[in-house]
Amino acid sequence: MISKVTSPRRLYGRVKPPGDKSISHRASLLNSIATGISHVSNFCVGDDRSSMLGCLKGLGANITRHTDCKISGSQECFEIVGAGLHGLSEPTDVLNAGNSGTTMRLISGLLAGQDFFSVITGDESLRNRPMKRITDPLTQMGAKINGRNNDSLAPLSFTGHTLKGIEYTMPVASAQLKSCLIIAGLYSSTPNLIHQPAESRDHTERMLNSMGGLLEIDGLTIKTDSKELKSVDVKVPSDTSGSAFWLIAAACHPDAKITIPGMGMNPTRTGVLEILESMNANISIENEHLEGGEPTADVTVSSSDLIATEISGEVIPRVVDELPILALAACYATGTTIISDAEELRVKESDRISATVDSLNRLGAKIEETKDGMKITGTHSLTGAEVETHGDHRIAMTNGIAGLLASGETTVGNSEDASVSYPSFWEVIKELQE
Repeated sequence: MISKVTSPRRLYGRVKPPGDKSISHRASLLNSIATGISHVSNFCVGDDRSSMLGCLKGLGANITRHTDCKISGSQECFEIVGAGLHGLSEPTDVLNAGNSGTTMRLISGLLAGQDFFSVITGDESLRNRPMKRITDPLTQMGAKINGRNNDSLAPLSFTGHTLKGIEYTMPVASAQLKSCLIIAGLYSSTPNLIHQPAESRDHTERMLNSMGGLLEIDGLTIKTDSKELKSVDVKVPSDTSGSAFWLIAAACHPDAKITIPGMGMNPTRTGVLEILESMNANISIENEHLEGGEPTADVTVSSSDLIATEISGEVIPRVVDELPILALAACYATGTTIISDAEELRVKESDRISATVDSLNRLGAKIEETKDGMKITGTHSLTGAEVETHGDHRIAMTNGIAGLLASGETTVGNSEDASVSYPSFWEVIKELQE
């Protein structure tokens, strides 16, 4: 699919992105192994949703989609009848995580503790993403795992085995790795002790606490133990990463004001707002409240005179998904923005450093690729051109927002890649162009 985008004279409106992927995934997985019945509403959309729910159903999870749900008060929700920690069953086929790294890594933590045989794979991109980061500590816990390239690449097979707790220092701050080990720890005969090098998303910890799990947090150290969980209803906030595209569009456009209602405001996810504030963005936050233990608010951004900043160090794990769109924001900031310590971007759905630099260079940006990031000097203008997605949904959407800002017409090839996380993205683009 090819999408053509031009810059509108004005950019005003309210945009409600899909439900947060990270929270949706955890709500479905943890409620599937809890006791009781739960309703999860505002679930994320797209291929990643199908990947997680498909894997859970393949394990025998009882998940039913409802419309006009009276219990959740939502037009769509998923009713999950929890099977308890040991109620899942051996899959009759290979589990497929599609393009979802979160699904692959969280489900792997779950499979490591089961007493049956299972295999999980993904699409070509996911089969080439590194998995040694999870297979090494899971093996230390006693998991029996086999995979390609010395157990570092999917497909991964798991043979039932009793797990034991370990004390483990994570090599990088990664919510996926941390969550994988926390989930595996639910099946461990002794406590797990996890040391993080820096803070990362804490959705798993928040949800486990709300479900009565045994979890102790002391700074960057997490101690987990095994205990049956109780099902909880979850109304998923609007995805923070998906919201970032529209917030940055508004900040960079000369005549814009966009509001995101019910946006997730988890402190481990709002690094993008912190960075925009450091860049002098006009941000207004209202209606702050909690939804299932997760903070949410209505966030409005309007046209701003942005200034350059440095993005590095401890904030990187909290903005890693937003770095491509933040690079676009830097193109409209006065001065030179430096992004560093972001090597993790090279092993996402694409090499997001190279992909971002390639796209913005084609649009006339003054941007350079570095070993661990990018250097962007703001020019306050881009010119429409033909750009590609590199098979990556976040690059596809970054290019779409660039088209809303650039002069002339921007043509995005393979634009359907955005559907992995945001199927209605191009429809919203069209509405904002009118």
